[in-house]
Amino acid sequence: MSKISIFWFRRDLRLHDNAGLYHALKKGMPVLPIFIFDKNILDKLADKRDRRVEFIHQALTEIQASLKELGSSLLVKYGTPEEVFPELLNQFEVESIFTNHDYELYANERDESVREFVNSENIEFNTFKDQVIFEKKEILSGTGTPYTVFTPYSKKWKEKLNDFYLKSYPTEKYFNHFLQTKPFEIPTLASMGFEAVGTNFPSKVVRDAIVKNYAEKRDFPAIVGTSRLSVHLRFGTLSIRELARKANLLSETWLNELIWRDFYFNILYNFPHISQGHAFRKDYDKIVWRNNETEFKAWCKGKTGYPIVDAGMRELNATGFMHNRVRMIVASFLTKHLLIDWRWGEAYFAQKLLDFDFAANNGGWQWASGSGCDAAPYFRVFNPTLQTQKFDKNLEYIKKWVPELNSFDYPQPIVNHDMARKRVLPVYQEALKGL
Repeated sequence: MSKISIFWFRRDLRLHDNAGLYHALKKGMPVLPIFIFDKNILDKLADKRDRRVEFIHQALTEIQASLKELGSSLLVKYGTPEEVFPELLNQFEVESIFTNHDYELYANERDESVREFVNSENIEFNTFKDQVIFEKKEILSGTGTPYTVFTPYSKKWKEKLNDFYLKSYPTEKYFNHFLQTKPFEIPTLASMGFEAVGTNFPSKVVRDAIVKNYAEKRDFPAIVGTSRLSVHLRFGTLSIRELARKANLLSETWLNELIWRDFYFNILYNFPHISQGHAFRKDYDKIVWRNNETEFKAWCKGKTGYPIVDAGMRELNATGFMHNRVRMIVASFLTKHLLIDWRWGEAYFAQKLLDFDFAANNGGWQWASGSGCDAAPYFRVFNPTLQTQKFDKNLEYIKKWVPELNSFDYPQPIVNHDMARKRVLPVYQEALKGL
């Protein structure tokens, strides 16, 4: 049996411009590409119609079709990495394993465990930066410390950026190094206990007009003013380098959104306490939340009596997507108007968002609650009515998701805005005494 390398797909579901795959193929040994539907992750998903599993399944089917044309195949396993790798080592003569860095708590623990096991079998475990432009400690302040404020971070990020960091990895030069094999069957969703919803996922096409007009149109949820590419970035069906090149040419505002993504990964890596459910600013852990479960359920269902909040929550529940401006409004409403712990909202978004990414989701929720790095100040309380007047004044977005608006079926507001504002400020002030 001849020796092979394995490339392990995770958050990088594409053959082109893939750092770890490039290094695996370039090495010259036959490369077997694999993907693991990880039971450690899937078993925690309560909704068996989870769109993200369907999205991954579709992406793998596309990769499989491309590999088939090359006389190769993707090997997809359903199990835990701890079970799958010993099986693979029994089945193949493996010399090295290649994959791309991941930054989340479970991912780090998983990779360390796999690394230890394969190293004990004298097999190399190689990982590469792929899903960000800059990672870990690549962007540091003049004193060598990680940035916790976005503006100076973004300035240093842009100073450091050059063509080297934006260059694609030419994997296609080495496609003839994929292991030649008969096609392996991909497990069906049903065989893993999941069910397809038949979602029309956002297109992978990067529309120049959207990017060029992004700064003017991005805040209005009724119009198509954002790229909807976040799910493709989340699962790596598009390359961050390709998008950053495009942004660099067409829109600094859009580029800043990509930099925010790197920024939150930088926070996750350098301040791991946020992975353990703690506020970035630890004093904010002292806030005494009301945590009214009835009000939380009303927020989840989009029945708060605040139309912009309800529209956002209903869009999320129906599609797995929520416009970014509306994300800020609903998060502020939950934490400030209802005084419900931001972690409750963070967990709900984690269940529902198609583009869920721990670093960005945690960063966004902590920003809204005031507890994060570079966060909105705690005394800033979004007024949903003013936000509506600014960003959905003709109620187009609201009427799409709240058709019963202005009827007896629509609930009264569950809280008065002025009262909520007066109630939240002393609660925060009490927790933050002495700061």
